[in-house]
This record gives sequence, C-alpha cells and structure tokens, in this order.
Amino acid sequence: MSKVRITKRLVDGLEVRPGEYVIWDTELTGFGVRVRPTGNMTYIVQYRAGSGRGAPTKKLTLGPVGKLTPDEARTAAKSAIGDVLHGGDPARDKTAKRTAPTIDELASDYITDFVAKHRKPMTLAAYQHYLPFVVSAWAGRKAVDITRADVAKLHREVGAKTPVLANRIVTFLSGVYSWADDQERVAEGCNPTRKIKKFPEQGKERYLNAEEYQRLGDALEAAEQGIVSWEPDPDRKVKHAPKDGNRTVEFSPYVIAAIRLFLFTGARLREILHMRWEEYDADRGVIFHGDTKTGRQTLVLSDAAKAIIDAIPRGGDYIIAGRDPTKPRADIKRPWGRLRAYAGMEDVRLHDLRHSFASVGVGGGYGLPIVGKLLGHTQAATTQKYAHLDTEPVRRVTNEIGRRINNAMAGGAAAKPFAHGGETNATAAKGKPPREPRRRTPATKAGNDPPPTN
Repeated sequence: MSKVRITKRLVDGLEVRPGEYVIWDTELTGFGVRVRPTGNMTYIVQYRAGSGRGAPTKKLTLGPVGKLTPDEARTAAKSAIGDVLHGGDPARDKTAKRTAPTIDELASDYITDFVAKHRKPMTLAAYQHYLPFVVSAWAGRKAVDITRADVAKLHREVGAKTPVLANRIVTFLSGVYSWADDQERVAEGCNPTRKIKKFPEQGKERYLNAEEYQRLGDALEAAEQGIVSWEPDPDRKVKHAPKDGNRTVEFSPYVIAAIRLFLFTGARLREILHMRWEEYDADRGVIFHGDTKTGRQTLVLSDAAKAIIDAIPRGGDYIIAGRDPTKPRADIKRPWGRLRAYAGMEDVRLHDLRHSFASVGVGGGYGLPIVGKLLGHTQAATTQKYAHLDTEPVRRVTNEIGRRINNAMAGGAAAKPFAHGGETNATAAKGKPPREPRRRTPATKAGNDPPPTN
C-alpha cells in the first residue's frame, strides 16, 4: 500500500494489477482509492467501528471513480469519519438500509401479521382496500426513504377526490410505521405521517323525529303484513320483472326483528347481527356480548327490546338467523333499503337509528354518562359528540320561562300567576283569594305607610 495525495491526475494514471490494491490519501487518514483486477476503481474510507484497538476495522465504499471527483469523494469521506467520531457506523447503516424492507412489503406484513390477528374483520377489509394506494405510489421504495413530503403528496392527490379516504390512508400508514418501530424494522421514531394535517370531516348526524318514527313503525307493520311494494329502477335494466300487481317484498321476520332491535337498543350493526342465543340472559334482560368493537360488553335491554327477542323463533346459533344457522347474517342492507324507501326516508342509514336512540336519551335529560354506557362507549369523549343534545331539556325550560314572562308582560287573559311559592300561592292553596298588593305612590318609603288622602 502506498500513500500519496489523491488527485484527478493521480486517479487517471492508476494502472490495473493482477491483485487488488489501495492508494491511501496522505492528507485524510482512512481515505483511499481501491483498484481491482477487473479495472473497477472506487473511493473508500476505512475506520474502526468502536473504540480501542480491539474494535473491528471496516471499509465503506463511497462511490465509483468517474461518478465522483476526488474532491467529492474526500468530502464524503470526511462526513463518514465525522459519523464514526460521534459513535456511528456508516458501513453498518448502509447495509441495514440495503436490506431494509420496502414500503409495500412492510405494509403487507403489517396487515398479515398484525391486523388480521388483532383487529376486527371490518378493519382488515378497510386496510386491504387502502394498501393498493400505497403500493401504486411507492412500489419498491424502501420504507425508510419515504418522507413526510411523499405522504403529504399522496394525501393531497387522493384528497382531491375523496378527502375522507385520504385521511384513512394516512391513519393506515401511521399504523404501519408504529408497528414496524415496535418490531425494530425501521429506526426508532421513523414515521413520515407525523404532522400531516388531515382534511376536515363533517360527521353525519341524522336523527329521527317523532313523525319519522311513526312512518318507520308503519313501514315495519306493512312489512310484517307483506304489503310493501317496490318499483324497478328506471335507470337500470331489470330482466323478468314481476307484473305490477305482484311487486311486493317478502321480509324475513329476522330482518324485521333486527331493525326493531336497532331502534330499541342503539346497538351497532354487528352487535345485533352477531348476537347469540347463548349470550342472552332472559331472566336479567341482558345480552353478554363476547366480541364487539370495544371488546366485551353487556347490552342492557329495555322491556320493548326483550319482548322482540322473546318473540323470535330459534333458527340456529344466532338470534338474527341467516341462511346458514351456524353463521351470522352478513348484513341487511337490501331489505333496509326497500323498507326506508317505502317509508320515504331514503337518506336514513341504519347507523342513524343508533344516533336517534342516543338523541332521545340525551334529549330526555338522562345525561351523557348513562347514555354512553347504554351505547357501549368505553371513553367518555366518544359520547361527547351528543353533547349539543344535552342542552335540549334546559332549552325547553328556558323557553317555558320566557313564554310565561312574555305572557305576564303582555297582560290580559294570557297572563297566569307564577308558581313562586310564598303568601300568594299559600293563600291560593287554601282556597282564599289572594290579597291585593298594596300600591305605592311616589311618596311611599320602605317601612312607612303612605300619607292619608283627602
């Protein structure tokens, strides 16, 4: 090995030899040019990975001669040596980056190894839907190379059409990197989704009023009587459509019971469709859910809800039986769509029945904590979205007070005595006419009788 200042003239004059050799720089210790028998020349830096003479010696390839100038290679060597002085190991880091998983590999492993085992089927299906967006954007790129700017760009592009989907993709990616951090597959704190500002979302809060409850009740009775009719979609071709007189819908009694239970329990879709007979305690009037969105849950049934369940014929393992008695019903989307169309409530979703249940409870003055308990909320903050309904009882009181004050100020027949208590009410309670209040003249003073009149 020889030492000489590495310059362009020196590099251009290097000869190929039968064996590999290195020319070391005289100015920067550890910086050199490696020449192989094949004629391949690369700039390298050699260092000890650790302190003391026992630390292993490593070589880090900086780049090929021709793509890097000697000055550029010298700058890279100084940077690498600086990392070593601060306790780093550039060669190890380079190897780790080369073997690091790609973002599509990491996201797929996250779904297979974690989501499929620890999350609900609906969450799994949603994440499988988000994965193609990640793959199409960054297929083959190392997960550690994805930057916040990359995530922001994907969020912006998807959000131009569907903002909610864009937000969900960012949430999915955040989960990928958090899991990879726990598994030590990326460096600690590596998460490019941080500080990504999500698009605002307007939650759909639809509540049934008294008239709509009546319409839905009429529709359910019509479904039980088999008189709910339907019309083919004029925009779609329907083969072999029945004649006008035969266009009625046959509803399963289990479907009708399910919809009634949505109304009277405020439970989620899967909580209703996945109820098992073995979870039902008829004596105590409760359902002991073994697996819900928020874990184990006890659903306290009203008398009306209990009566619905007691009237359901047993058709298998599940209270809301489907075609397969050993499996829960997948959904009731189609019959619900026809039922709400018959009721003239096409904009009402099944989940809106849960919102409506909560609104009746909170609006009735029962408070957020107890309503949250009925809905199966584990966090008080989840029930806070119904906080605006909590003002309705107070609003009714203040409206009544305002009405009575307004009537009193207007006088006449509309005015009624206030129920303040005291002498007026006490006298009225004994059947005696109230004493006419003494009128004061401007000369009246507190504690003195008015002056005599002529």
